Amino acid sequence: MEYDTDIAIVGGGLTGPALALGLARSGLSVTLVDALPEQTRRMPGFDGRSYALALTSVRMLEGLGVWEAIADNAQPMLEIKVTDGRAGEGPSPFFMHFDHAEIEEGPMGHMVEDRHLRTALMDAVAQTGGITVLHGAEVVAQRPDTTGITLDLATGQSLRARLCVGADGRGSGTAERAGIKRTGWAYSQTALVCAVAHEKPHNGIAHQFFMPPGPLAILPLTGNRSSIVWSEKAQDAARIHGLPDPEYLDVLRPRFGDFLGRIDLAGARYSYPLGLSLAHAMVADRVALAGDSAHGVHPIAGQGLNAGFRDIAALCEVIVDAHRRGEDIGGAVALTRYKEWRRFDNASLALATDSFNRLFSNDNTFVRIARDIGMGVINALPGLRRTFIREAAGLNGDLPRLMRGHPL
Repeated sequence: MEYDTDIAIVGGGLTGPALALGLARSGLSVTLVDALPEQTRRMPGFDGRSYALALTSVRMLEGLGVWEAIADNAQPMLEIKVTDGRAGEGPSPFFMHFDHAEIEEGPMGHMVEDRHLRTALMDAVAQTGGITVLHGAEVVAQRPDTTGITLDLATGQSLRARLCVGADGRGSGTAERAGIKRTGWAYSQTALVCAVAHEKPHNGIAHQFFMPPGPLAILPLTGNRSSIVWSEKAQDAARIHGLPDPEYLDVLRPRFGDFLGRIDLAGARYSYPLGLSLAHAMVADRVALAGDSAHGVHPIAGQGLNAGFRDIAALCEVIVDAHRRGEDIGGAVALTRYKEWRRFDNASLALATDSFNRLFSNDNTFVRIARDIGMGVINALPGLRRTFIREAAGLNGDLPRLMRGHPL
């Protein structure tokens, strides 16, 4: 049987190109099918979107040869401060404070703007042999059989591969065509996303402020700038998002506080509805899912992209090892290894983010007292605090080689 490519990856966002790099650098041929045109992916300028990359995600990007192009534009996260309270009233006296100095590995992670991460991945893909990119290509059908899978494109072209990986987001067409159903629900919350410039330095400190409508994350970017992920009830968020910039800032300021001095918007503003979306299975016949196509979670801990990168690192390892052993890289044996490796971790993350959001997006007096005492207890116990720091850095669990800083 002839193949056009070893692996077809559907989705050109962040997880798809990262997977393509890992597989191609291990000698496999990859075709990346991206529904968006290349010029859309490469739109210049800062649009306000950023990601909190855990230490292990940074290690993976180093292993893929991408981090060097990003490092100068990445802001280390040296501390995380978690507080509870109400807008305009200041934080509760109970808090959690995580300092990277309590672990040996270095900063817990880095903040990276979307434009830098996306461009670095696209440039690396373009410079790596063994990767073919089909921009502006839409998959309309997929037909698995005993030896491979055929993808039909809207252009009439067909693509034959040993395995298809869906990295095409929460509304994954790959999952739908494979008959994989989803479980999920909306949170009646909307995330307001922007970046602000401020007078005072942030000193590499990330802040998570829990308020009754939802959490406010203030995440350090390079220079005197921070990324904002601000959750509000859906109806209020729609009203706030529709305000002109000065009035938008008037609503944000009492929530943000004055600890960084004057703030001004830097870049565009976005909003998106929040919810949980879990695929019932991470694999099907000749199909594997990764990233948001398998699990879309609340951004409360900033772990969505990191979980997707863990999928990528694990899938790379499973496929590359199967290839070296002469196994069928798209067969049930290899895909079962991937499913069993990632299933518990992803389910645990979904449960944790869902539970934290329900616990903290709540103004019940007794619940507030209980969670504040809980934060105080965690902060007072060095061993427990260190566990949370290692979790934030992505160091807990069964890590793939790339995330341990080892080659594939």
